[in-house]
Amino acid sequence: MSAKQQRLYINIDHVATLRQARRGAEPDPVEAAIACEVAGADGITAHLREDRRHIQDADIMGLKEKVQTYFNLEMACVAEMVELARRIKPEQVTLVPERREEITTEGGLDIISDPSRVKSVIESLTEARIRVSLFIDPTPAVVEQAKTLGAVAIELHTGTYSHHPDSPKTIAALRDSARRGAELGLAVHAGHGLTVINVGPVAAIPEIEELNIGHSIISRAVFIGLDRAVKEMREAMRSARSS
Repeated sequence: MSAKQQRLYINIDHVATLRQARRGAEPDPVEAAIACEVAGADGITAHLREDRRHIQDADIMGLKEKVQTYFNLEMACVAEMVELARRIKPEQVTLVPERREEITTEGGLDIISDPSRVKSVIESLTEARIRVSLFIDPTPAVVEQAKTLGAVAIELHTGTYSHHPDSPKTIAALRDSARRGAELGLAVHAGHGLTVINVGPVAAIPEIEELNIGHSIISRAVFIGLDRAVKEMREAMRSARSS
């Protein structure tokens, strides 16, 4: 299984962040998505936040129309976003936590304290034939809860690992949770804070089918271009997977 190519989805939010700095038209995240696909990305991820700090509604419409690979919409577990997703019908929705004061997502979605709310959203999206993934912290109990609630996929939050990549505990948590997810029949994804420097141990986990990576690729593209940045990450993943 370790030799199987892992999917790479590019999160293009921060192309929109750069555009919104001037409230103009450039750079266009939809153009960036197309360039990422040409460079070899397997899919495109975008997070439409409630405060619209980067990705805008028009971007989501454009991505749905133009993306040729696979469109993964990240969104909060709220009625406004559920209604939009059911109308737009991306191939996949990943439910993520969201707090307006945060700079970036700081942890996994809480699916323990109010499970009925999450379950209701999953059911509504599933009814619309939208695949649902949950962005969660890497603990077996939370993985098991994701299965109970009816998700078909999980995305393990790699933020703690990314801050402490040399800690055996952080990578062990990802390995154990990925293994448990696969045992339960869940598709296992991972992402947050991954770079070409730290991606190797995560990419090497055989149960992880897909990585969602954005900020580091967009940042790297400032210096070497989007095409090379995507290919550089792909090569880092491939090397870890085949070793």
